[in-house]
Amino acid sequence: MTAATLTDWTRPRPQPTWLGRLFDNKAFLVFLCLLPAVGLLTVFLTYPLGLGIWLAFTDTKIGRTGQWVGWENFEYLLEDPLFWKAVFYSVFYTAVATFGKFALGLWLALLLNNHLPMKSLLRAIILLPWIVPTVLSAIAFWWIYDPQFSILSYLAVDVLGIRDTYFDFLGSTWPARWSLIAANIWRGIPFVAISLLAGLQTISPSLYEAALLDGSSAWQRFRYITFPLLLPILAIVMTFSIIFTFTDFQLVYAITRGGPVNSTHLMATLAFQRGIAGGELGEGAAIAVAMIPFLVFATLFSYFALARRKWQQGEAND
Repeated sequence: MTAATLTDWTRPRPQPTWLGRLFDNKAFLVFLCLLPAVGLLTVFLTYPLGLGIWLAFTDTKIGRTGQWVGWENFEYLLEDPLFWKAVFYSVFYTAVATFGKFALGLWLALLLNNHLPMKSLLRAIILLPWIVPTVLSAIAFWWIYDPQFSILSYLAVDVLGIRDTYFDFLGSTWPARWSLIAANIWRGIPFVAISLLAGLQTISPSLYEAALLDGSSAWQRFRYITFPLLLPILAIVMTFSIIFTFTDFQLVYAITRGGPVNSTHLMATLAFQRGIAGGELGEGAAIAVAMIPFLVFATLFSYFALARRKWQQGEAND
């Protein structure tokens, strides 16, 4: 072997350029992949949220640039009885509708988890209320609740003859409130049922077989096996359900527009009425910002409730 050959063989490899070293860096590649998502979130989430918070501290109106007024909008809301009525109904609407969706959704999930004929078809049918656009659902419920054209009134008065007058679901405060809650429950059941069904199918059948051998009842199997193992996904679904229900807008606004006499306003519909329909952008933004503490509470609830217990991970409790 000649000296020239040895020289070629031992020639040092060329060092990569700074650009090559940069693209070999894993942290830089992760940042590069996340950059489009961060940009989209900044444009479509962070900027509107920041602008809304800024408007809440100004007296901006539609067509007129506002001035900084500090806490004036919030001080006005604290003395506004309509705002507190909307807060009460938002909390009541969310609590009752969430309870109804989870009671019926869990029952449906347990039912569909069994071996039933045409189970796939039943799952598809259950998903229909979730797939149908919200506005179409609202129009359907408005037709059901309408005092003149209601199918329920027609059946009760003209067909069965059990009533002399038509139902007036939306004409007074509490019937209208309960009617909206019923519509929200009907629309939200599929999301809860299908999500919980997915969680039920992750539970090992051997646990139920062992419990059956020990002579456990159906209630004991649900209490000691199904519910504890379903709790993490139950908390996830409940958190999303609370957030979706509390921020509901389309269903309520399409059916009642906050009536009768502003008794069915949620905080979201009241913010729209004050900010867009009424032109008071600053006041409407303040109502929207006032919703943030409730949403933060729901998020914190999910954080603490979702922490899997050590015994669920196969570890001993402290």
